[in-house]
Amino acid sequence: MIHWGREKRRKWQRRSKLQQVEVSTYWLLLLSPWIFYVSGMPQFAVQVAGPPAATAMGGAVVVLGLLQCLLGVRGLRRGIDTYLGTEQDPPRRLLVIGLVTFLLTTALVTALIARGWVADDNPAPTMALFAGLPSLTGVYGLVVPRRRSAAVTAGGCVLITAAFAAAGTTWPALLGTLFILAIGGLVGIFSPRCSAWYLAVMRELDGAREAQAQLAVAEERLRFSRDLHDVMGRDLSVIALKSELATQLARRDAASAAEQMREVQELARASQTEVRAVVRGYRETGLETELAGARAVLRAAGVDCRIESAQPGLESGAQAALGWVVREGATNVLRHAEANCCVIRLTRDAAGATALVMENDGLRPDQGRGGSGLTGLRERLAAVDGTLTGERDETARVFRLRAEIPASGSRRPHPPPEAPDGPGGPGGPASSGDGPAPEEAGPGAAEAGPEAAGLADAAVGEGTGAARGESHG
Repeated sequence: MIHWGREKRRKWQRRSKLQQVEVSTYWLLLLSPWIFYVSGMPQFAVQVAGPPAATAMGGAVVVLGLLQCLLGVRGLRRGIDTYLGTEQDPPRRLLVIGLVTFLLTTALVTALIARGWVADDNPAPTMALFAGLPSLTGVYGLVVPRRRSAAVTAGGCVLITAAFAAAGTTWPALLGTLFILAIGGLVGIFSPRCSAWYLAVMRELDGAREAQAQLAVAEERLRFSRDLHDVMGRDLSVIALKSELATQLARRDAASAAEQMREVQELARASQTEVRAVVRGYRETGLETELAGARAVLRAAGVDCRIESAQPGLESGAQAALGWVVREGATNVLRHAEANCCVIRLTRDAAGATALVMENDGLRPDQGRGGSGLTGLRERLAAVDGTLTGERDETARVFRLRAEIPASGSRRPHPPPEAPDGPGGPGGPASSGDGPAPEEAGPGAAEAGPEAAGLADAAVGEGTGAARGESHG
């Protein structure tokens, strides 16, 4: 039994907050028919007195009430799915069966009142109908407009009161009957409908949060593509025109064809430098910029983000590494946590070591699947002698990401290990080995023919490829 309870608890913790809200709301709604039944039917059953026929009719009312609860439970589940749009077929058959069951109950209770087998000067007959009416009106209110369901329920309450009056119920008891049935019917309509509306709003908010994260990624990709277009568009157009002109001049054996091709080479090298500058600006991250961006994005997603920064004044290499930690940590909070609060602390001790701690209260149970984001961050921090650890506090439901950079690390920045542009990083000299860059290769580089052009194209391709990889990361 204890093992079963622990397994159920772990299964519950694996659910997201939205799933937990949906499951708890479903269970509360599915319990409501039984709550109404228990609150009404016993009061009726103890008031039935008379010959065996009276006992049989009273027992039939109790059984019909149980059937009404079962129909209500199934109808409420399907009605909520219909309201949320996950099921297209409304529970019409369940509504018809529930209506017939309720009419039979009403007929039996009216017959008991008419024969005097149940007292008509107390609410006992009304409580027998109160036990099943909210189940019927709850399902009906989920599949039709609320005004129509309220009008139909009010009309039904009046008809039942009229039937009780015809059976001989006194006026004070009739007023109590009308009041109790009206309250039960309206509660049955609006309680499930409000719960279903609440679930619909929760789903919309969850979808909006996911869409916001996707839009942030798409916006960054558009920015990078726009920068590349602005940088390369003009140069490529000029290169195309000059190449075409050089082709025409070469066909005429004109000496100026070589001059045109030399200008094409210069334009290609200038474009290569500009592309590397764009890639460098994209891949290098400023710590203060990333802190401000993380706070804005998290607050826009409904997460209270607080930044406690000691302004340590790090070198550019360490700032870039910590900037990537902030960016990746904020992304993980949005995509993999359900946090209400995120705290970012940046401190520096007396020895000059810097520590960045990101802590959020949206810890999910460990799924046993690790991503590549933290691995990439460890590689970046390793370039500045830094370390990265992720701590899970199951008791406080907190996930803590901690990055530490020693004093020496801030003075020895290195490019990330995955940078394909050689020892100099994205903006360093482009080469396919340890040889000089095209700009440093001397005058003979311009006459190297197709091989030199191939090396230049490969270098540009490597730079743009790295940028594409970063944009998807």
